[in-house]
Amino acid sequence: MKLPRMAKAKQIFHQPEITDIPAKIKYELEKKDLKNRVKQEQRIAVTAGSRGIANIPLILKTIVAELKALGAEPFILPAMGSHGGATPEGQIEVLRSLGISEESVGAPIEASMEVKVIGTLPDGVNIYLSRIALEADGIFVVGRVKPHTDFKGEIESGLLKMLAIGLGNQKGAEMIHWHQYDGYHRILPEAGTLIAEKTNIVLGLALLENAHHETAEIHALFPEEFYEREMGLLETAKGLLPRLPFKDFDVLVVEEIGKNISGVGMDTNVTGKFWMPGEHDPSAPEIKKIAVLDLSEETHGNAIGIGLADVTTRRAYEKIDHHQTYVNCLTQGSGETGKIPPYLANDRDAIATAIRISGPIQPEESRVIRIKNTQELETLYISEALVEELSTSPELQKHLALLEEPREMQFDVMGYLAR
Repeated sequence: MKLPRMAKAKQIFHQPEITDIPAKIKYELEKKDLKNRVKQEQRIAVTAGSRGIANIPLILKTIVAELKALGAEPFILPAMGSHGGATPEGQIEVLRSLGISEESVGAPIEASMEVKVIGTLPDGVNIYLSRIALEADGIFVVGRVKPHTDFKGEIESGLLKMLAIGLGNQKGAEMIHWHQYDGYHRILPEAGTLIAEKTNIVLGLALLENAHHETAEIHALFPEEFYEREMGLLETAKGLLPRLPFKDFDVLVVEEIGKNISGVGMDTNVTGKFWMPGEHDPSAPEIKKIAVLDLSEETHGNAIGIGLADVTTRRAYEKIDHHQTYVNCLTQGSGETGKIPPYLANDRDAIATAIRISGPIQPEESRVIRIKNTQELETLYISEALVEELSTSPELQKHLALLEEPREMQFDVMGYLAR
């Protein structure tokens, strides 16, 4: 099969970015009067999730230093539901892969999967919280506010989710995911609000990122502000989310997926491939087929999201840690995201197969986009058919620029892309 020629291109994003992160955090904590919210020798649990949040070691290090300066005794508490294989050791390893360690942030890490029931919602649903969090003198919640990859609602990913699912460990995460639509849309925000009311939340630090995956905004919030402020910050985050420049095309080639990139391996707000019925993002493109070529090193074999691809490679398949993947996707409440699509011998065969099954079109004329992952969308490759569309669209030209002329895709002798 003759594959389409591809051209390297760059998306043009004009978005805010914080240049002095420690100074901004200190300002926010002073504004919220942190010194009067913690006492000498109080043990404060500072949450750390499993996402690849920009500058997260520096952010946590700064919070830890500010708490220590007030005489508190901060420690890092993994808040990642069932990730890391739902084991303390696995979760500590996830943090280490993100650059979070006692040495890098200046505080010890305490991990346990034990939970206790902290309360019950009016309909009888029990709400779980980490035993370690409950035994601490206070909780400092750190989380990124962004559109969720499974559902669309007033509250999606953010501080309330960090409380309800992150600190719920495997048991709490499984309970919310088990309720599926109702779990996401109703139980998650209600559970997060209940936890905020019943525990000593010192403060929350809400982080927003721009399309370059850099820190765009930082907001310190009182627990009673979480719900209202998160709704507004979510709308801001939607505007900052990187998108693909074309609204419909034949094949998306994703070089890598992973938990460090998105909760479901590849961001469904970018691909438009939601696994839960009835959920969609109107801003996402229409893509006929997706080829996933590899797993990121940082995902440690967790291949959740591979089931949203149409084809993959033997290389990706052989890296899958099936236990981690199945614990994660079954806790999520669906086996779909962990299903294994047909896997081909190499990158070339996977790309060719995705094009062949995308519909009745000459392969060299197919509309194809290749990206590193769904988090890094500034530089991408577009096929000749899309280059032609770009050349006739003044609107596209405002946001997308060619860096080189189209050329044949380059593969090594084993059929893998030369990167």
